[in-house]
Amino acid sequence: MADSTSPRSMTIPLAGFAAGAVVALLVGVFGRVHDPTLAGTTTFGFRTVIDLKVVLSVVVGVLAVLQLVGALWIYGRLGVGAPSWVGTAHRISGVVTVVLILVVAYNCLWGLGLEVGAFASGEPVPTRTVAHGLLGCLVIGAVVVKVVAVRSRRAPGWFLPVAGGLLFSLIVAVVVTSAIWYIGAHGWPGSTRYG
Repeated sequence: MADSTSPRSMTIPLAGFAAGAVVALLVGVFGRVHDPTLAGTTTFGFRTVIDLKVVLSVVVGVLAVLQLVGALWIYGRLGVGAPSWVGTAHRISGVVTVVLILVVAYNCLWGLGLEVGAFASGEPVPTRTVAHGLLGCLVIGAVVVKVVAVRSRRAPGWFLPVAGGLLFSLIVAVVVTSAIWYIGAHGWPGSTRYG
């Protein structure tokens, strides 16, 4: 068995981080060069794409917190042993979280693109919007890193919790710069404060 600090044992994490970085970069490039359009997006019954993004982002945020609690429980960090069903629930909710992230990311990138600098009108793109867009690209890259960590049987023991912590942190940052900001500014989609 290789030492956890040997160069060979670092191959999987380094490859995972490199693949995640490449994916995040490609998503960002697509967001910049693609001509945003709402044609091809979906609302899944919500009034607007923004309503869909806000609600699903809140769900993703809640699922991310449940993922963190589940991981801590599975690894015995909550002071009480996890029941046998927690591992299965953790995997299922992880898949659901990734699917919802991809739905939100698709609608965001396709419908809105990655805005930096100034809008076509000349008005500067708000810092929050730039930060949210860049963080969103990083989330997609972090999903790749997390999938590599979950699927690898030969990575060092630190890789999975680091990948999970990275993804969790980025999800929180994206949700705060999007859904939480939006709800604070406009209220919950469909509420009387809306619009």
